[in-house]
Amino acid sequence: MHLSPEFGLTYQEIEKDGFRIDKKVEMLLSSDTPVGTLKSMGLATIGIADALNELHPDLVIILGDRYEMLAAAECAMIMKIPIAHLYGGEITEGAYDDSIRRCITKLSNLHFTSTDEYRKRVIQLGEQPERVFYVGVLGIDNILHDDPLPLSELEDSLGFKLGDKFFLITFHPVTMECNTAKQQCRNLLKVLEAYMDEYKLLFTLPNSDTDGRIIISLIQEFVSRHSDRAFSINSLGKKRCYSALRYCSAVIGNSSSGLVEAPHFHVPILNIGERQKGRTHGESVFDCDSDINSIIVELNTVLSDEFCEIAYKAVNPYEKENTAQSVFDVISTYPLDKLQRKSFYNL
Repeated sequence: MHLSPEFGLTYQEIEKDGFRIDKKVEMLLSSDTPVGTLKSMGLATIGIADALNELHPDLVIILGDRYEMLAAAECAMIMKIPIAHLYGGEITEGAYDDSIRRCITKLSNLHFTSTDEYRKRVIQLGEQPERVFYVGVLGIDNILHDDPLPLSELEDSLGFKLGDKFFLITFHPVTMECNTAKQQCRNLLKVLEAYMDEYKLLFTLPNSDTDGRIIISLIQEFVSRHSDRAFSINSLGKKRCYSALRYCSAVIGNSSSGLVEAPHFHVPILNIGERQKGRTHGESVFDCDSDINSIIVELNTVLSDEFCEIAYKAVNPYEKENTAQSVFDVISTYPLDKLQRKSFYNL
């Protein structure tokens, strides 16, 4: 997605941060069917194999659980390049990312987890305890070291007036379900429409997952009908995203960022449906089903004064000091020659 105009050409965010990108691997097909996803994985495998063969890295660092990452892990493992993986041990039962994440864990040699519970789960999968490190979440490290934009600058950068009451909404398809994306998105939009007199809506569009383009189309059509009260964007980028989280009235949807990074801002969060089922979250996150009535009832719950007070006091289980430094300290000193072979750790 980083290289796709459709998803915001977000590789430019990496370059703006001062990094040189040594290799870009074109892989994304203009399709969100299961076959299209699989063909994209095939292209990724070919492209990443060529890139690793050319660059000869000492270590491959993989973050996350998307299908692109599985292709990278397969290539590195076959080419005998050690793999450091962030973040194994997590659970998201509604997405095929859940199975991909466990596959990457078994292909990897060093492991960095976002909670201690997840560290124990990686060890339960047979990984040696001395190779599994609880470090917290890098995104929260970014938040702590990056000042937000003033609201007026955020609005100017978007070309849209958010005001002092707006929802930040990100809704992805539940990829372990069949043909539910359209109806679930329609349910959410129907509910949000009823709140538009009081709140403006800022949508960030979904990823290149199976059925993602169905949701994109529905949101864009909705925004075109309510252009004075709603706005959508492919990607906010890091700074604008964290700024929006600071100023919004609530976070709504089913993105992992709503459970992991958003609680740092003590904002009420409504997590809809099954996509994130099983993922640890703090008290500022409220789960609900994806039908219209459930969304209405529980959105009113998270907007209540009582729940806002809970969110304000809630602790984020993913926050840990010095995450980036902790990861760096391990990968810069760990003897890589000892990582080539793995033995299964029996509990």
